[in-house]
Amino acid sequence: MAVNNNRPDRWKEDTALSVDMYNEWFMRFAPEAFRTTREQTTEEVRETFVATRNLTDVSVELLKAKPSVLPTLRMSTCPPLARDRLIGLAGVSGNLVEKMEKDGCLPPRMGQSNLDRDLKKIGRTIEQMADPEIFVWLEREDGPTDLELLRAATIVADRLCGYFESGYLGYEAAEGIDWVWEHRIDDLSKFGL
Repeated sequence: MAVNNNRPDRWKEDTALSVDMYNEWFMRFAPEAFRTTREQTTEEVRETFVATRNLTDVSVELLKAKPSVLPTLRMSTCPPLARDRLIGLAGVSGNLVEKMEKDGCLPPRMGQSNLDRDLKKIGRTIEQMADPEIFVWLEREDGPTDLELLRAATIVADRLCGYFESGYLGYEAAEGIDWVWEHRIDDLSKFGL
């Protein structure tokens, strides 16, 4: 008997509630070092959202001014992109991506026209692949609410810090695996428990 794996219509809301509940638990009980790292990473993600107008404008100018935002942008896509995958999908220089990520700068010997072309490709790829389950406002006319921004920032920060993201639900359901949400613990009774 299926409880949640056959209810994709509820996954988006359930994932949001689960993230909120995890965030509350994490801030209360996680060790100080993890909380501090997560808070710092979440703030860096929020700064990236501001700079990209909430992921609607990943511009060449931004990428030139703040090349170090690239890891955050890669974790904002669906699925999150490995460096090599971004290089291949965008068709850009591997050296460019490596310098941006590892050194937080642009390759000094890369020609301006090639640099602009590749940064534009990176921006376009990120915007096209932005995760619609996380950035729910991208499909709407109005911008994000404060809660949606916070939730999105913590999800992306958790991806950077190694926590799982909601994309696994479809894979779990396809394998016939079911689950119980911590915010709807009464579902256990549906399993006969």
